[in-house]
Amino acid sequence: MASSPRHFSAPLRALLLSPSLRKPPRIPLRTSLFSQPLMHKALAFSTQIRGVSGSRRVSWKTEASMSEAATEKGKRGAEVFDSEEDLSVSLAKYTADIADKFSKEKRSFTVVLSGGSLIKSLRKLAEPPYIDSVDWSSWHIFWADERVVPKDHDDSNYKLAFDGFLSKIPILPGNVYSINDALPAEGAADDYETCLKHLVTSGVISVSAATGLPKFDLMLLGMGPDGNVASLFPGHPLVKEKEKWVTFIKDSPKPPPERITFTFPVINASSHIALVVCGAGKAGPVHAAFQNSRNSSTVPVQMVAPEGELVWFLDKDAASKL
Repeated sequence: MASSPRHFSAPLRALLLSPSLRKPPRIPLRTSLFSQPLMHKALAFSTQIRGVSGSRRVSWKTEASMSEAATEKGKRGAEVFDSEEDLSVSLAKYTADIADKFSKEKRSFTVVLSGGSLIKSLRKLAEPPYIDSVDWSSWHIFWADERVVPKDHDDSNYKLAFDGFLSKIPILPGNVYSINDALPAEGAADDYETCLKHLVTSGVISVSAATGLPKFDLMLLGMGPDGNVASLFPGHPLVKEKEKWVTFIKDSPKPPPERITFTFPVINASSHIALVVCGAGKAGPVHAAFQNSRNSSTVPVQMVAPEGELVWFLDKDAASKL
């Protein structure tokens, strides 16, 4: 099991000097419940959104075809599920397969979390068969955004992830990279970017050949009812930030006001992005996201366009306007 939150409260600059940043020894896996090793399986992509009901698949048409909604940078697809429970089962399989692929290729797996309901949807990874079959020693955990509050504060994305996921898996404490909450927002953002640069230099985080930006293996993102992703909100100047890897916001339209966030260039350098969205209250931005990105009513989620693969995990309520 993961260590308690107190192990992650030291400033990141102290963490940079810690031996824990060196690549950890590979820990023998416990016996897998699978008869065969996990294999990476990319979701199929077509000109339709696929709906999932148990083992039955149905097609969901959109006003704009998936080929129109596809980005130039990478593949885009969507899965629609009858329930959040079914979504969670599929998300666990998808995440575990990608983790297995990268762990075997480069002996590390870099995964970025966000807050909100996403953490609940990851719960199946902490259950059999994944708790026993995943190579947790290869995982390195980051946050797409964080509220600048103490780690034991109810608004903390770290606390949310720790309570709902990290405390339930055997993650190595040195592989969990939380922000230095002792710093003000600007300092915390700069400190986190420094940490990322160190991990790029040390080879833990890959580099995009196209942009030179950090290339995370998997970014797990949620979406707000206004179409925001991370802490990039509609109409806010940070949506257009192109220079910084990590920046800060002091006037968030949602409390708490002070946050740090990855910028879109870093988000879009990812190998894989899963956008996990549930609930009828988010159906409007989901619908907008599948329309032509030149539309004047662009919402931030429409700007998610990774170099690699983008897959939407939607429950039927979130997909109700497609």
